[in-house]
Amino acid sequence: MVGFWFWFLVVIVVILVITGVRLINQYQRGVVLRLGRIRPRVKEPGLRLIIPIVDQMRKVDIRIVTLPVDSQKIITKDNVSIDVAAVAYYQVSDPIKSVVEIQNVISATYQIAQTTVRNVVGQSALDEVLSNTSAINDKIKEILDVATAKWGIFVSTVALKDIQLPETMQRAMAKQAEAEREKRAKIIAAEGEKLSATALGEAADIINAHPIALQLRNLQVLSEIAVEKNSTIVFPNQFLSTIDDVKKFLAKEQQ
Repeated sequence: MVGFWFWFLVVIVVILVITGVRLINQYQRGVVLRLGRIRPRVKEPGLRLIIPIVDQMRKVDIRIVTLPVDSQKIITKDNVSIDVAAVAYYQVSDPIKSVVEIQNVISATYQIAQTTVRNVVGQSALDEVLSNTSAINDKIKEILDVATAKWGIFVSTVALKDIQLPETMQRAMAKQAEAEREKRAKIIAAEGEKLSATALGEAADIINAHPIALQLRNLQVLSEIAVEKNSTIVFPNQFLSTIDDVKKFLAKEQQ
């Protein structure tokens, strides 16, 4: 009879040990509640023992979670309706807080991320949303990080990944961009004309100071035309005087 009770107790102990063994993976941490009260020490990865019935353990995943924030309609500061989708990356930094302070940490993080995206984008003008996205991402991340810190959550990154504009706004922006390009093209052409006029003015001043330069230029143009074999060159009446002027100039230079 004694042997029966002995083996009975052995079986009970073995069952309790087996039911009290928990396997915690490397990417997990174990939070233990003993008789409803939280244990201050978190269970590390590996085989861990808990007291059956008395202890309850919840495994908390501490890996980075990708949280897509669905597209939502937002009215910007300048009253433009746009569809904005975002993505947030977070992870549990304090397993105990993630169990004790919040019922469903994933749902809560999603809801506050969606609300924060809507509020921050709604306080910004459309041009700022399109051109200064990095600053908006940083602002959303800062707000989320503060709001979720009490839940033991660390938000590492927030990014606006898709911004959809109304078709009318897309057409207006395309026209604006085209007008801007035409404006730059006209400014460049005007600057070119200005430079050309300046150069011509300087050339005219030089020719005015040295009349023989115009005659030499005429001879150079004639020589360039003569390169073509089938070209017909018509000498104006003043060309003879041009030759005489060139001869006088050369004679003067040789003295």
